[in-house]
Formats: sequence, structure tokens, C-alpha cells
Amino acid sequence: MAFDYRKLKGRIVEKYGSQTRFVKKYGISENSFSMKMNNKTRFSSDDILKMSEMLDISKEEVGEYFFTEKV
Repeated sequence: MAFDYRKLKGRIVEKYGSQTRFVKKYGISENSFSMKMNNKTRFSSDDILKMSEMLDISKEEVGEYFFTEKV
């Protein structure tokens, strides 16, 4: 199952200006983050919690950003 992270990408750019700035602040390599965003590896529950906090994503909105299936 693959997930659609377009909304997440938009939120990252909205809050941090670029994915590069976000991953530096998050403390992950761009390569590792890219693999997650391209469905090569999964986001852990810790990833989701920390990123949601950094991006001001409420618990009610988490599904829209991390669990929308690609069609």
C-alpha cells in the first residue's frame, strides 16, 4: 500500500519554506526523508508524532497527512 504525501509536502513548505530546512530541523538525512516520502520506507509512529508537532497538525488531521492512500 502506498500513501499520497502531497498534502504533507505542502504543509512542510508552508511552515519551513523547503523540505531541506525541515529535515535539518527534524534531524534526519534528506535521503532517509525522501525514501519515506516516496513510500520506500515507512514513517514510524515517533516520526508521525514529532512531525505533527513540528507542523502544527492536530491529532484529528493526522490521517489526512500520513494515511491518504494513493489512487
